[in-house]
Amino acid sequence: MNRALRRGAPIALASVTALLLAGCAGGGGDAPEPTSTDAAAACFEVEAGDQSDAIEVSGDFGGEPTAAFDAPLEAEELQRTIVDEGDGELTAPGDKVSAQVTAFSGSTGEQLFSQPATLELEDGTLYDGFRAGADCVPLGSRVVTVAPAESIYGDEGNAGIGVEPGETLVIVTDVEELVELPTPGQWSQDVPTVEYADDGTPTITIPDADPSDELLVKVLEQGDGEIVGEDDVVTVDYQGVVWETGEVFDQSFGNAPVPFSISGVIPGFGAALVGQPVGTKLLVTIPPALGYGEEESSNGLGGQTLVFYVEITETRTDG
Repeated sequence: MNRALRRGAPIALASVTALLLAGCAGGGGDAPEPTSTDAAAACFEVEAGDQSDAIEVSGDFGGEPTAAFDAPLEAEELQRTIVDEGDGELTAPGDKVSAQVTAFSGSTGEQLFSQPATLELEDGTLYDGFRAGADCVPLGSRVVTVAPAESIYGDEGNAGIGVEPGETLVIVTDVEELVELPTPGQWSQDVPTVEYADDGTPTITIPDADPSDELLVKVLEQGDGEIVGEDDVVTVDYQGVVWETGEVFDQSFGNAPVPFSISGVIPGFGAALVGQPVGTKLLVTIPPALGYGEEESSNGLGGQTLVFYVEITETRTDG
């Protein structure tokens, strides 16, 4: 995946959710407004059609599926087909659900991305093309959506992931379970050390120990600013390393601090910040299940325990 997934959003922080949020096209212009006019309390009704029914999907649920269809595919209306109906409770507007979301280019049939995501099923939050895959369907369902450009990235496209202006996408959504933000524990053993260069850039040294399988936070310096909430947009400086290698895979130091929505990042990262005051400096260790999943992923971070050093510089309620 490309670092230009979202305007200014680093791959290290962004779950695939950042690609799905209305207004985050990353194509260099204004993103289209969501087309849904339903109230937040109403289901987003999308019917099956000839195009969505014709998509052949294979692969394990929760993994990286394949989708077979004749390309180029151009759609004029949003369609969805429940390929495999789950036996869980029905999702509802306002829910947050975990899902494996895989998108394919309608022009070429090639996969654009496949990653875990947290989907907030509220009107105007997600592009309609992505919301259709999870809104008001049984948990455990696999849904295929044919999304015309107007329901996704419009005439701007999304150059960061190779979506051309006006392009149709085929989206496979494995709707897994309802999401509640995890609560991190206190990190007291095998905590990495942090040293700082003259310009403030940190260096994280991982101890010679096995990583924890829990989400843990170590506060290095307590701030005294506003408290970060679950629905906030937070600005941070950060550095991320892989526990097993100690290698830095991404950081904001040397660039501007990064703003992001708590709902648009990997669950472990967002959970580490909620409840913390602005000005706080902390370390968080994130097990694979709360990062990019247990399996290998296209960004190379699946199956890895991640460690982040974070400095919280600002928080605000979005909207």
